[in-house]
Amino acid sequence: MSDFVRDATFGKATDIQKAIKKLPEFKAGDTIAVYSKIKEGGKERLQKFQGVVLKVQGSGMGKSFTVRKMSSSIGVEKTYPFSSPFLDKIELISKAKVRRGRLFFLRELSGRAARLKSDIFQKDKEKEKDKEE
Repeated sequence: MSDFVRDATFGKATDIQKAIKKLPEFKAGDTIAVYSKIKEGGKERLQKFQGVVLKVQGSGMGKSFTVRKMSSSIGVEKTYPFSSPFLDKIELISKAKVRRGRLFFLRELSGRAARLKSDIFQKDKEKEKDKEE
């Protein structure tokens, strides 16, 4: 049994649950930036992956989400478990109004057709209030 699995299942399960609670709430259609820890050689750095959430699935320790972005006109999807120790932080960039829980139809769309109807984001409202004062 690897050290990670043993730590996650026995000793550090409560730490992982606390880390899950720190993540912002998001759903399918929201645009997020995921900062994950990458080990290259002896060094560790953060890698940013920004895209649209296609789905959020599971519950508890098995909960995960899939993010899709376009990179050089090629679609790239990554699936992250909420309980991963390699997740550093998640930023909520924008929210969108969608009528589905799974947005797999975005895989076939490109360009303007792949845009989602954006919803007014709470942070934008707070910025507007600060400007008024």
